[in-house]
Amino acid sequence: MAVAAAPKAGNGNARSASTYDPTHDEIAEAAYQRYLSRQGAQGSDFDDWLAAERDLRSRSASNPKSQ
Repeated sequence: MAVAAAPKAGNGNARSASTYDPTHDEIAEAAYQRYLSRQGAQGSDFDDWLAAERDLRSRSASNPKSQ
């Protein structure tokens, strides 16, 4: 008789309940502000988006009361 394998706990992909996920609008605004700070230079929209998302998450991690 075959025994089914138990699901693995904690595969490292799950986020804790306290992890803040900024909204689409928050990321868009922060990315737009980065674009403006570069005087509207084209070609870095994806990099702006990723940097804005990373910045918002790191800000919330350092300031847990903002959640």
